[in-house]
Amino acid sequence: MASATDVTRPAALPLPAASALRRRLTGFAERAALPLLLVAGWEAFARSGALPPALLPAPSAVLHALADWVGGFDESTQSYSGHWLQDALASLSRVLAGYAIAAFAGIGLGVAIGWSRLIERTVEPTLQMLRPIPPVSWIPLAIIWFGIADKPAIFLVFLGAFFPILMNAIHGVRSVDRNLIRAGAMMGASERQLLTAIVLPAALPSIVSGLRIAIGSAWMLTVTAEMVAVKSGLGYVLWDSYYFLRYDIVLAAMISIGLLGYLSDLGLKAVAASVLHWQRATTVQGR
Repeated sequence: MASATDVTRPAALPLPAASALRRRLTGFAERAALPLLLVAGWEAFARSGALPPALLPAPSAVLHALADWVGGFDESTQSYSGHWLQDALASLSRVLAGYAIAAFAGIGLGVAIGWSRLIERTVEPTLQMLRPIPPVSWIPLAIIWFGIADKPAIFLVFLGAFFPILMNAIHGVRSVDRNLIRAGAMMGASERQLLTAIVLPAALPSIVSGLRIAIGSAWMLTVTAEMVAVKSGLGYVLWDSYYFLRYDIVLAAMISIGLLGYLSDLGLKAVAASVLHWQRATTVQGR
């Protein structure tokens, strides 16, 4: 027979604060272990003398260059000193502009192609012929058309981000369970209601996957364009510092690009978690 204390005992006790903190620290350690190991190996190899320090700067030298690029405390990065935020914002503005255009066009066309047989037959063959052309091969035309400014970079970002979004949107719409569409039609839903209330929500996971793939492509194409067609931004600093043999700044620019790309993806994941709230944000193992 259950005692009085068993009856009044709450069904589940809240997780103690110490246990929650331990879990957060464990999660942080799991994420930081590999990067720290790689940095330690890089530092050891750079200090071993296998390569001249000018050719392979140690992480400590790269972080010093990055710190001066950001804060301008000793001007060791010369003309770049203290200009990191300006360079990062220049690159970020190009990424966001080209990515926004690509997302609008890619999702719209992808949904239309996946939904309509007529649009599929008339539009998709042309897009599929354009898709294998590397975006960097458009650089000469982009410079001729738009000149040396932001526009060629935005155009290249659009090209790099458009096709991953497009293909995932098409796949998402075509993968919708036809029984759901039939059920909606039997209940009297119009074609527009079927598209907005059934097809788009069901296709969202695939569309979000395309958006996440595209943000990485957007950063890559921005840097490529800034190396050739723009005179500002992280890619420009990377390429310009290469000419002056400042490989510590080159590596600092690479780290900056990777960090901003990672933060962009985290932002997309946060938006996806709120939009796709019915999906569990876990791995197959459930953790």
